[in-house]
Amino acid sequence: RLFAHWEAVASTHRVSLPRDMAGPIVQMTRHNQAREPVPYVTLSQHEKSEEAAYEERRYPAGKWACVTKGEPMYEQSISMSFMKLMRYICKENSVGCYLGMTVPVLNEIHLTKEGTELEREVVTAYYLPGEFQQNPPVPMDPEVHITERAPLRVITRVFYGMTTEETILREIGLFWELLGSTDTVLRETYIVAAYENPSIPHRRNEIWFICRA
Repeated sequence: RLFAHWEAVASTHRVSLPRDMAGPIVQMTRHNQAREPVPYVTLSQHEKSEEAAYEERRYPAGKWACVTKGEPMYEQSISMSFMKLMRYICKENSVGCYLGMTVPVLNEIHLTKEGTELEREVVTAYYLPGEFQQNPPVPMDPEVHITERAPLRVITRVFYGMTTEETILREIGLFWELLGSTDTVLRETYIVAAYENPSIPHRRNEIWFICRA
């Protein structure tokens, strides 16, 4: 039943779910409550109303497992990348065991020069749990890369529901309206942070604006 539910979700993303995902899905579901947050420091909070709330945070440098995909649709890229990361987290790694889930999973996106649509290439990144930060297990899949990401300052805002190219562009537009004209953040690169697995319809996400160094 669980597999059928994920299969239905995958089909809305125009992706077919391979049978070998049954094991990782069961493991992820079993461990759903024990999710380690990616560490960060809150620098400031801005609250006009719940709709207009956002905060500035600093994330330390750390090791992430990343997959890059450039499928025709954003949802296809993140679905296919996340399946690869799930396999890595659940067993396909050099220690051969479940590594543990961290949140959020990050999807780094780039806007076209006109700013009207997303570039096809999306980087999906999973933060390695604290116990594996010094010595990350090696992925079996050559498409999963372990990367040391530099410290990051971001301005973040929550939104709920499906993440499609359309909803992401809308959220970016709304956030720009809220912030007004500023050159302290990047205009072409953004991050969509996902806090719940794709099978949850009203899931919590954040849009991250990246502060210039």
